[in-house]
Amino acid sequence: MHRSRLRRAPALAAALPLALVVGCASTDAGRPASAGSSSPAGDGHEAEDASALEVGANAPRLAITYDGGVQVVDAATLEVLADEPLPGFSRLNPGGDGRHLLVSTQGGFRLLDAGAWAEPHGDHAHYYTAEPGLTDVVFPAEEPGHVVTHAGRTVLFDDGTGDVTAFDSADVADPDREFRAFSTPSAHHGVAVELEDGRMLVSDGTEDERSGVRVLDADDREIAATDDCPDVHGETVAAGEAVVIGCEDGAVLYADGRLTKIDSPDAYGRIGNQFGSETSPIVLGDYERSAEDRSSTVALIDTTTARLRLVDLPAPYWYRSFGRGPDGEGLVLTYDGALQVIDPATGTVTRSIPVTAPWEESEDWQDPHPQVAVVDGMAYVTEPASQQVHAVDVEGGVVWKSAQLTVTPNELSGVSGDAEAGTGSEEGAHAEDDAE
Repeated sequence: MHRSRLRRAPALAAALPLALVVGCASTDAGRPASAGSSSPAGDGHEAEDASALEVGANAPRLAITYDGGVQVVDAATLEVLADEPLPGFSRLNPGGDGRHLLVSTQGGFRLLDAGAWAEPHGDHAHYYTAEPGLTDVVFPAEEPGHVVTHAGRTVLFDDGTGDVTAFDSADVADPDREFRAFSTPSAHHGVAVELEDGRMLVSDGTEDERSGVRVLDADDREIAATDDCPDVHGETVAAGEAVVIGCEDGAVLYADGRLTKIDSPDAYGRIGNQFGSETSPIVLGDYERSAEDRSSTVALIDTTTARLRLVDLPAPYWYRSFGRGPDGEGLVLTYDGALQVIDPATGTVTRSIPVTAPWEESEDWQDPHPQVAVVDGMAYVTEPASQQVHAVDVEGGVVWKSAQLTVTPNELSGVSGDAEAGTGSEEGAHAEDDAE
């Protein structure tokens, strides 16, 4: 790998070998009752946005894509706050700052302002809301893929070029942001995650085959590598910055400076999507024993022991059925319409919360399916068949609120409206983009 010179564009030089770039980016261009109520600053603090309204607490927002656009929804009232036209199939990714989302669409990652944020002020923060909507900020990409947020950094992967861009999550809307960028040797459906000390894990592969994981230090030197991860896909970060990346026959764990292969108990035991929690050392993952059959088994990977445990659920699921609860619980929405709550320490299903009518996955992964997103401690589930969105109180084990939509929901994500450091994939990011 070779260090490169400073550049002033978020798009990367596709012809570069795995080369680091650091420079300034330019762009094309149970909810608190007080979340929507105004409150005086009390200390003379003013928001940078002159149109902002100060509110008494953070005001979480949801984003929901549909065929032809994206809506922003108040997470407390489930009221639609904005409806933006957007042609084609689009995907949603948290931007990492608690306010913005990155929409993977034609031409790149387009920034969506959810219109809720926090501004630190001494030992507390002030919370604001404003009208949400799509912005003119675009990170160009031929095939926008995974977005990973962790430790206050946001990392974008362009599947069409193999280019990677990383920057401070707080600067996602800043046209003068500094960024780190490099290009993998070959374009592929890949992923990268940056750790707190600047180490970067990145997949390695081609359009036809992916089997490698590389670890770079903060100076872009390779410090660890493995090619023992066929069909490498996805990532997540658990407690202690342990990183898990999925393989066709298990997973690769990066912890304590070492890459460790964790083998599946089956000859074919694919883990393609992983869901971590910074409060838990145990990672939740999907698990396929067959590329054809719908799975009702999930994987729990203990990053402290490098061991894998399988858990059978009462019904199958699909890859966007997952989340992590407010206390690190594993959440999986199954075909019977229930949100299964899993204790990651024991591997037991502690409760089953009825949410939607029974459903099944279609053959086309881009079709609308029920999706799960956890935002500020509340689990949200879309139900395309009834054009509804449900807010689920995981701790109470009940559907707290439901709302009728005017569109058929597809992708689902959200922001907390609070300052965030970024917590890895999910919601990390894109899940099974290559499921088709």
